[in-house]
Amino acid sequence: MMEWKSKYEAYMKKIHSSSSSSSSNSSSLEGNQPRQLEASLENNLNMIHQHMNHYADLVVRQVTLDKRDAALLFLTSITDQKLIQEGIVAPMQSPFLSHELKPGNGEYSPEPLDPFEQVYRERVHANFGQRSSDWSVLLDLMMKGHTVLLIDGYAEGVTFNTRSIEKRSIEQPQTEQVIRGSRDGFIEQLETNLSLIRYRLQTADLVVKTADLGTRSKSKTAVCYISGIANPDLVSEVMRRLSKIDIGGIIDAGYIEQFIEDQPISPFPQIQNTERADKTAAALLEGRIAILVEGSSFALIVPALFDQFFQTIDDYSERFLIASMLRFVRLMALIFSVFFPSLYVSVISYNPELMPTDFAVAIAGGRAGVPFPAMLEVLIMEASMEVLREATIRLPQMIGGALSIVGVLVIGQAAVSAGLSSPITVVIVALTTIGSFATPAYNAAIAMRMLRFPLIVLAGLFGLYGVMIGSIFIVNHLLYLESFGIPYLQSILTKKRAGIVDTIIRAPLWWMGKRPSYLYTIDDTRRGANTFQANFNKIFRPEETADAENRETQHDSAGHRDQ
Repeated sequence: MMEWKSKYEAYMKKIHSSSSSSSSNSSSLEGNQPRQLEASLENNLNMIHQHMNHYADLVVRQVTLDKRDAALLFLTSITDQKLIQEGIVAPMQSPFLSHELKPGNGEYSPEPLDPFEQVYRERVHANFGQRSSDWSVLLDLMMKGHTVLLIDGYAEGVTFNTRSIEKRSIEQPQTEQVIRGSRDGFIEQLETNLSLIRYRLQTADLVVKTADLGTRSKSKTAVCYISGIANPDLVSEVMRRLSKIDIGGIIDAGYIEQFIEDQPISPFPQIQNTERADKTAAALLEGRIAILVEGSSFALIVPALFDQFFQTIDDYSERFLIASMLRFVRLMALIFSVFFPSLYVSVISYNPELMPTDFAVAIAGGRAGVPFPAMLEVLIMEASMEVLREATIRLPQMIGGALSIVGVLVIGQAAVSAGLSSPITVVIVALTTIGSFATPAYNAAIAMRMLRFPLIVLAGLFGLYGVMIGSIFIVNHLLYLESFGIPYLQSILTKKRAGIVDTIIRAPLWWMGKRPSYLYTIDDTRRGANTFQANFNKIFRPEETADAENRETQHDSAGHRDQ
């Protein structure tokens, strides 16, 4: 045993030493140890070939620039080679146009200006990137799709943005169904996502700050907010949390969400994610902050409170009576899906006298022959539905829908026929599953589905007292949660009218004149001061409104005659 352990430790030490040496080599390559370029182009190219010989997509193209040797370096996998040929290589073959003026006489000198400046001003048609003598800086840009230009006799290089990556077209979001609203959703390209936001918010106050996250991936991350609305303290807190992220790679926006949320171990999401550009723009107008990541089709919205996960942007496109009814339906479906199975178990197991006699007799007849207690029966059926739901999501869409329908029918009928479950239990579980689908946010729906299982166990052990204990724990946890310093239930428990009119109900737009007070926005006014009074008079005092409009029209006509 000791011999095996010593061999294992020696083997691990060997692996660690080799990985350290390889990491030191890669660090000089990736930029952790900056290396300055030399004036000799040959020496620079030798250094590049020595450290980058394993890059299969690296191209080093040597060119001539006004009798000077030069070289272009780029990666074929993420660059537009047509742009490189037509926008960089071909223009380099033409002579320089401008020359330096001799002092005093105004005549042109035969000696040209700095070739880097002249290449950028007169020849190259690609977007200018950065000029640096640090090879690690140029390498980082080349990994992002830039083309590096090196000229013999100059210990520096310049980059041009020739990035080109295949991307899918803009289409309707898959995770958020659009009833009434725009159908263009985010894609994996950050520039495209930012353009969708700017298309809706064509204001100079829209601020976009970018940074690279991930020591290896260096994923470009954008923080968006509206200057003059968003709270500066909230912006500073978001930037502070992002700056503390220390991980090798950021593959998706979900990585960032787990690092910056207040309570990572809570089942409830404290950061909202969305694929819809219109939803993101509406959040920015409220004073919230959006975080987008290169390579992810989801935007993160902070802060996010409890009521946001049960609202949709379509609510604001419909009339307020219809939107309020739909919100009330979602709330009822939420309560139904979380508490109904546990209430059923507690009543069946401990308090059957609470049911009407005929109904109790019908349930008892249906459960005759079932070998499991009510708690275990419901847990088995709920677990089966979760497995079926997960399988339906993972299967291809062509057969996923058919499996969900056939699976529910076959499993439910077979369970009842075999005596493993009663018909009423199948109905309870089916209604609970349907109620969970009414929650618009997928992550919030998962949290509610998780809570059903401990509530069912408490109901089976302690009856209605167990349901009450579980409910108290859930409410206390919600009261304890915060999202970027804002209480999770702030919008529901607030006494201010601005928070009440946009929670359970969706009041008319002209009632919502102020932005949410808990965001502490710089400009809390959402609409003009007279909007509400004008709409009130138009609805409830139409005669007075018509008389006022007639008098205003006559006054304007008299003013024009006087002029």
